[in-house]
Amino acid sequence: MTGLRIGYLLPTRDRAVLGDHEVTPLIRQAQRAEQLGLDSVWAGDSPVTRPRADALTVLSAVAAGTERVTLGTAVLLGALRHPILLAQQLATLDRISEGRLVAGMGGGFPNPATEGQFAALGIGFRSRIGRLEEAIVAMRLLWREKAVSYEGKHFAFEDVTLAPSPAQAGGPPIWLAGSGEAALRRVSRLADGWLPYPPEPQTYEHEWAAVRGEAEHSVTPGLYATLCLDDDPERARRRLRASIERYYNAPLEYIESIQAMFAGTPDGAAAWLARYAEAGARHVVIRLAVDDHTAALEEFADRVLPLVRTPLARTPLARTGDCS
Repeated sequence: MTGLRIGYLLPTRDRAVLGDHEVTPLIRQAQRAEQLGLDSVWAGDSPVTRPRADALTVLSAVAAGTERVTLGTAVLLGALRHPILLAQQLATLDRISEGRLVAGMGGGFPNPATEGQFAALGIGFRSRIGRLEEAIVAMRLLWREKAVSYEGKHFAFEDVTLAPSPAQAGGPPIWLAGSGEAALRRVSRLADGWLPYPPEPQTYEHEWAAVRGEAEHSVTPGLYATLCLDDDPERARRRLRASIERYYNAPLEYIESIQAMFAGTPDGAAAWLARYAEAGARHVVIRLAVDDHTAALEEFADRVLPLVRTPLARTPLARTGDCS
């Protein structure tokens, strides 16, 4: 899979579900991921619905303890934050990481739990997409200009100058999650990258074609994928079920109908990821659905990473030549 980059999602939520709120092991996991040759380290966000250690605070510590890996949020709920404060946080983190940050963002999956999270913070759930879009526009202005004034439906401010400015010119790349016609148009219009999780490679290929067809700038095609590895596929399936149902408090069959998930052997996982690479994916964020994340990271790096780094004879690179 020539050109495929592999990232690792820190198990911030998994540790919280098990009642372990120590953050230092997460930093060590990130450092180990870098040592093992992974390309990026990511952290998720959900302060109320699925509470866990704050993504930006964790990534700040990871930035100080690593040198090479890209750092990303998968994904940050931008609509929950005011764009001035979020722009400052992201710019500071970009400085700490010396320009290694990717700001992955999403609007929040429409379900009662997510609606409750917005209500707890005093933000209307129906306004989340408009707030997210306005926040992206406002943050980019703050990252690029001085004495910024902005007036939108949800946010308005005058004569604001941000400090520090980001390490990356124009600010960190913004990747957006989402599938479906409206979300894909938003990615094409606003995003530097796309981070979806469609359960079928064919869906990914179709939606990536839609993004490329609309975008007037370069967009990086990413993928958020969940793996559970075991040499016994049936045991892998049982382990996946236990992890996912504990994480989401919902049946595995429902979650896997909307998210990219694989349970099985390392060879099978590599072949499964290859299908997404053939569909256009170029940066995969791997979430490991396990109990022992230290052992699982080592196993993935030892038994899957070398396989996904092996060039494919028929990878259709020409279809994704406009990706960054």
